[in-house]
Amino acid sequence: MAFYTPDIPAATLRAKYTTPASTFMGVEPGLQVHVRDEGPRDAPVLVLIHGSNASLQTWEPWVKRLSDSFRIISLDLPGHGLTGASPTRDYSPEGFVRVVNEVTAAKGLTRFAIGGNSMGGGVAWRYAAAHPEQITGLILVDAAGAPSKTKSDPPLAFKLARIPYVRDIAIKFLPRSLIEKSLHQTLAVQGVITPEMVDRYWELQRYPGNRDATVDRFSAGYKPAVASDLKGITMPVLILWGADDKLIPVDAAAWFSQAVPDARVTIYQGVGHAPMEEAPDRTAADVRAFLNGLQTPAAPDSPAR
Repeated sequence: MAFYTPDIPAATLRAKYTTPASTFMGVEPGLQVHVRDEGPRDAPVLVLIHGSNASLQTWEPWVKRLSDSFRIISLDLPGHGLTGASPTRDYSPEGFVRVVNEVTAAKGLTRFAIGGNSMGGGVAWRYAAAHPEQITGLILVDAAGAPSKTKSDPPLAFKLARIPYVRDIAIKFLPRSLIEKSLHQTLAVQGVITPEMVDRYWELQRYPGNRDATVDRFSAGYKPAVASDLKGITMPVLILWGADDKLIPVDAAAWFSQAVPDARVTIYQGVGHAPMEEAPDRTAADVRAFLNGLQTPAAPDSPAR
């Protein structure tokens, strides 16, 4: 078919995008989850979950800044990155929570902090609500799930993905220019968008099975959360948001902060949907302070931040 963009062989992409920290964990039959485990093995653990059509590389700025003091585990969700398609085609938030739980169990983790961006933020808070006994702290970065009063303005790729039949065609052609345009629409700090970033998003979307997984996810629709969905979240929560996020508007941060009992919120002016990549120094410093606070509880008379 003219202009059809073919898949890239899994072996080619694994050779390009794995690092010495990469492993593939067979947590379910037919599913090999790409995981990176970085930092001191005896340090406090932070599990990080990427967003829709992203990959664990989105967390590299935090890993670079935090892995001196924390053990950071990141993974590619099914249908993303180097993990590839799920044999069961379960790309629901609940299915992602199950896979994350299987990874953490296989790692022998019993207490850890968890964080996520966008769709991955939705997975993170659902995990925390389902397994509160495991979670020391929750980090939400422009997280999905909140009902919003502000109309979002998603990038072109997301608009196409939400239109039946159109998405089935667009996903097969998938020009690099569409990925580049969508990144420029999603991120407010344009300087972080490099040719290498565009190539990574474009190429990993062409990992065998990932495009079909995208169609499955967007075909399933979207149901916003209600406050009772978060009732199990009693641990401290750090909410980080880009003020210029057009995909999940910043008013969602206020909804999350009101839905949980112990939340602190930081809004980054001039930042879009991926603060960990757009403002890595500021966000990593805020995360470090939050995680350090989990290890050393504040005195009862300490002023609120």
